[in-house]
Amino acid sequence: MKTWFMSGSSRGLGRAITEAALVAGDRVVATARKLDPLEPLRERFGEGLRLATLDVTDEAAAQAAIDLAVEAFGGLDVVVNNAGYGDLGSVEDTSLASFRQQIEANLIGTIIVTKAAIPVLRKQRRGHIMQVSSVGGRIGAPARAPYSAAKWGIEGFSESLAREMALIGVHVTIVEPGGFRTGFAQTSHETDEGRPEYDAVVGAAVRMQRDYDGRQRHRGDGPAASRRAGEMARACVSTDY
Repeated sequence: MKTWFMSGSSRGLGRAITEAALVAGDRVVATARKLDPLEPLRERFGEGLRLATLDVTDEAAAQAAIDLAVEAFGGLDVVVNNAGYGDLGSVEDTSLASFRQQIEANLIGTIIVTKAAIPVLRKQRRGHIMQVSSVGGRIGAPARAPYSAAKWGIEGFSESLAREMALIGVHVTIVEPGGFRTGFAQTSHETDEGRPEYDAVVGAAVRMQRDYDGRQRHRGDGPAASRRAGEMARACVSTDY
């Protein structure tokens, strides 16, 4: 039995992994900015699930959520940094405020939660940190510069982190999913087709996103998706500590 800490648990892959871990008999501290979507899981799984409101850019809230996991379950086995979002638009038309907000949520939020968890993992000298990056962490796509910048940052941060964590028995895994039918494309993005000068790449990317949503090859919702996501996640952390 493992204890999981999940950010971005209310929908999509985060919700699927959370539910799959619970079905497998593990314990989960599930966090999200809005907890209402998770209430059915609390009713279903009882004391095996603890919920905490978390904006990952809030250092005090992240520390409190990690402390909850230790208090409730005695430690941490798996920390999954899944929270994030991305807007679409050209570099020229994306405000610096939007750049900062997306980088704060995707990259700095991952760093904040990771740093809150490390002292617990170091004292245990075991554990696993799973960073949910994206194919956008390897390929910079038009209309997604802030998101890709943040995800590339997660990749560099996590590769450095892995070298350090190896010294204390903690594993680090970077997950780079492509398109899943999770609702992310619909609910996580503001879209701006922008100026005609950039239409061939930016406008096209925005239109493709709208048309693509709901038709992605891989489902990220429903019972089958929960099983697949959970199996993949659990396979990554199957090492006996």
